[in-house]
Amino acid sequence: MDVKTLSEVIANQGFPIALSILLIFRIDRFMQEIVIAQKEGYRQVLENTKEIHNTITSLNQQNREYYSLRFAEVQKELIGMKVGLGKN
Repeated sequence: MDVKTLSEVIANQGFPIALSILLIFRIDRFMQEIVIAQKEGYRQVLENTKEIHNTITSLNQQNREYYSLRFAEVQKELIGMKVGLGKN
């Protein structure tokens, strides 16, 4: 093989192969960055979901306490009205 033939082979086959390898490595790095960003996004969504769940749970507890107190007050009022009606 002479130098001209060798340089043609490298130019015709070596360059596309080298370019393909370079692009594969760049795509791989890009895909790794995407996976990292996706995991971070999932972590943030999970964290926010837990916070929303805790807030809803707290609000439900507050509502239960409020309505328990309100129900007790209404019961006392009704008992007072019953006693008042019973005396007449």
